[in-house]
Amino acid sequence: MLRLTFPLLIAILILSACLPAPGVGETPPDPPAVESTSIPTQTIAWFPATATWTPVPTFQPSATPQMLPGLGAQAFSDNFPDPQAWTQSKTESDGGNNVIVNRNRLTLSINAPPAFIFSTHKSLQLRNFYAEATARINRCLGNDSYGMLFRSQGDYYAYRFILNCKGEARAERMRGGEIMRLGDWVPSGDAPVGAPGEVKIGVWMSGAEMRLFLNGHYQFSAVDTLFNSGTLGFFANAANEGGMKISFTDLTVNDVSYVSPTPTATPSKTPRSSRVPTATLKP
Repeated sequence: MLRLTFPLLIAILILSACLPAPGVGETPPDPPAVESTSIPTQTIAWFPATATWTPVPTFQPSATPQMLPGLGAQAFSDNFPDPQAWTQSKTESDGGNNVIVNRNRLTLSINAPPAFIFSTHKSLQLRNFYAEATARINRCLGNDSYGMLFRSQGDYYAYRFILNCKGEARAERMRGGEIMRLGDWVPSGDAPVGAPGEVKIGVWMSGAEMRLFLNGHYQFSAVDTLFNSGTLGFFANAANEGGMKISFTDLTVNDVSYVSPTPTATPSKTPRSSRVPTATLKP
């Protein structure tokens, strides 16, 4: 039994010596890399950089021109209670072209166009003033026109602030049978287009300078030296077949105490004269 064991042990030792020995200093291979499946996250900037603040310059608006300088106390008002105070007026219409003063209004009614009619206050005499009245338009179309007469010195001698029924306005000088334009037509958002409509007409006058207003909004200025005083009135000029009907209410007049700078004459290329109808009332 012992004889068999010893040779077997010798055989095992011989076989072990035949196996290759590991290399000296050899490093075992690295395990295979495994890709990460985690989702990258954004780095948070807790104190981000900001642009340096630069103050914005404050806008200092220039002073708005005073368009009603020297405006004083109310000197006159008329709610149209008395037809005798106004030229060519009556209390009832006869169906033609009429100036009617009743129910606290002055109405210019043109039922037989074309025609130009007007009425002025019989006793007013104004030089420097601000006058204002409300116009209510009942019939009006296109080139039909209406407005306020001021510094009127009799039939066809006056300045007039005129509005047409296309929403435009201008100033004119009426002298005898001629109309002199003191400016071109100016479109205005305050001027009614056609009828019905309502607008407050204002005229500021000092010396040779006139400033025109609609609904309290300044429209334009004009300069003329011909008429230095006179009364107030209203007019209508119907050019279309439908005629016109305009009513005026709430006339007020304030004193103006103001000396205008040396006026600049209205440019000579602007005024153009035209004939005005000679008939005022057409039955």
